[in-house]
Amino acid sequence: MTKPEILTFGCRLNTYESEVMRDHAAGLEDVVIVNTCAVTAEAERQARQAIRRAHRDRPDARIVVTGCAAQIDPARWSALPGVTRVLGNREKLEAASWTTAAMAGGDAVSDIMAATETVPHLVTEFAGRTRAFVEVQQGCDHRCTFCIIPFGRGPSRSVPVGAVVEQVRALVGAGYREIVLTGVDITSWGGDLPGQPALGQLCRRVLALVPELERLRLSSVDPVEIDDDLWRLLENERRFMPYLHLSLQAGSDMVLKRMKRRHLVDDVARVLDRARACRPDIGIGADVIAGFPTETDALFDETLDFVRSQRLPYLHVFPYSERPGTPAARMPAVAVALRKERAARLRAAGQAAAAEYHAGLLGRPLRVLLETAISGHSEEFAPVRLAGAPAEAGQIVTVRATAVDENGLVAETP
Repeated sequence: MTKPEILTFGCRLNTYESEVMRDHAAGLEDVVIVNTCAVTAEAERQARQAIRRAHRDRPDARIVVTGCAAQIDPARWSALPGVTRVLGNREKLEAASWTTAAMAGGDAVSDIMAATETVPHLVTEFAGRTRAFVEVQQGCDHRCTFCIIPFGRGPSRSVPVGAVVEQVRALVGAGYREIVLTGVDITSWGGDLPGQPALGQLCRRVLALVPELERLRLSSVDPVEIDDDLWRLLENERRFMPYLHLSLQAGSDMVLKRMKRRHLVDDVARVLDRARACRPDIGIGADVIAGFPTETDALFDETLDFVRSQRLPYLHVFPYSERPGTPAARMPAVAVALRKERAARLRAAGQAAAAEYHAGLLGRPLRVLLETAISGHSEEFAPVRLAGAPAEAGQIVTVRATAVDENGLVAETP
């Protein structure tokens, strides 16, 4: 059956939703779906560029634009040459949006702030991927001053345990060895469900009810919302991967307050100490914004010093990007060139921490999920390349790291 070409930008949740759309739109001829991101101006620029390229390369194709950027400003995307339809974040996941009759209709973008539930979808294939994503939560009730995403995703709402378990069971049955639970603000999962369970309870239920699942991993988490069940799983459950990706954003209390984050630097330091006490080899990732408005040299140095002192190996660094309509966009700006320079310094600190962290894994047995015949990621999410004979993608192999290079670890099978 014909499947559409899908161009996905942004987060893991978008990756998951692209697979939902791939199934819904199967059978439609000459369709290109562009699933946009609104986190930064650069993400939007890349999506516009992809639309222009698609229209140039496939002038007869129908281009459907969706995702957060399209949800927030549908008219802007509808006006681009070649775009035949714009769908909101709710509409893109509805099978009715992808019928032949619906495709002949106009744009369909509803008020995302009126959304009250997340409808689960059964996805059993992720094109070209060996790990699978499962959406457990949508939307966000927080209002960080730099972030426009709540207006693209709506209020926080959770997928019930049973639906999550069903999805995980189906993916494991389809051959996936590792599942990543994803959402916009996954540590808020359960707040709108009866009894208000926490994310750790969901993870415990998934692991108990799908015993054949080999690896469970989380996407980005809020440092101050890691519940006791999650800590217990991290310490005692070997199928729960020893990796945390923290929504850090800054290592300066003043900047964090101006961002309206829910943590301070000491809160994150305590989380890191506890995580390393639970799993000494744990991999740590973090999102960091460089050049937030009002960030002086001294405030930036606080973030840089924190990143260095905490030896954070897997940094996702973003130069601050103004998002129209957010409070931060009205604050005194840092020069764009200085944002980029600060971002480069943070990335260099992350690379140095990664080299040190990888060196600490040398000689140890690592269980690696192969994403290609010669490369994959360990349980700690360390990137690993096989130096010996290739193996089959999708398999988990035990290797021993023998060297560190600029891309991660080089390893051999015993």
